[in-house]
Amino acid sequence: MGRDAVVRVLSYNVRSLRDDPAAVARVVRACAPDLVLVQEAPRFFRWRKPLGRLAAAAGLVVLAGGAPAAGPALLCSLRATVESTRDELLPLTPGLHRRGLSTAVVRFGAVRLGVLSYHLSLRKDERYAQGAMLLERLAAMGVEHAVAGGDVNERPKGRTFRRLAGELQDGWAVRPWGGEYTSTPPDPHQRIDAIFATPGVEVLGCGVPAPGTADPAVPPFTGDDLLRATDHLPVLAALRVPGARS
Repeated sequence: MGRDAVVRVLSYNVRSLRDDPAAVARVVRACAPDLVLVQEAPRFFRWRKPLGRLAAAAGLVVLAGGAPAAGPALLCSLRATVESTRDELLPLTPGLHRRGLSTAVVRFGAVRLGVLSYHLSLRKDERYAQGAMLLERLAAMGVEHAVAGGDVNERPKGRTFRRLAGELQDGWAVRPWGGEYTSTPPDPHQRIDAIFATPGVEVLGCGVPAPGTADPAVPPFTGDDLLRATDHLPVLAALRVPGARS
């Protein structure tokens, strides 16, 4: 019989690290994540350096994404063993930003987990089509259990959000933990960022983390860090993922 694994997953729109990268790093490190699903990672000239500096400052490594995925990226701790990665550009609508998905399959001991970072369109029809592509990509990863996190650009009552929550578990709705609203840090009033998990994953808790730290050996982040870091609040989920059963 395989052994389950508890995995900490953080989703965070960092606005290309244009605000306060040090504050972003403090927030990420204090949350002690195993996986970080980044949106709006640096993706233009010399984009690898700032993304690499963020990972190093947070005690993580860059797994995938950035420019090849048009913004979504994946970071991971050394606890994760990487099986594969794939960055995918979504169809371009003239006049709108290019969107993409950053994906990987990782292992935590006997546990295999698909991981996907997304940032959906601001336009309703394109966003809905991208939601369908997200679900198709998850299904094509060849794993029983997966997690997807990112910026939906839509509230839970929206058509695309409801479609994703209809096929996947919406972490906050299943087991709220911490704050609900992710936009904007000075006045949180809407939930437009979410972590979704496939049905076999147990959501232990999901929400916006409160200032503090998950590891007493790591300096805590503050409310001021959340205000300075970027224009979104992060979403943190603790997931129990079943291992392979013999």
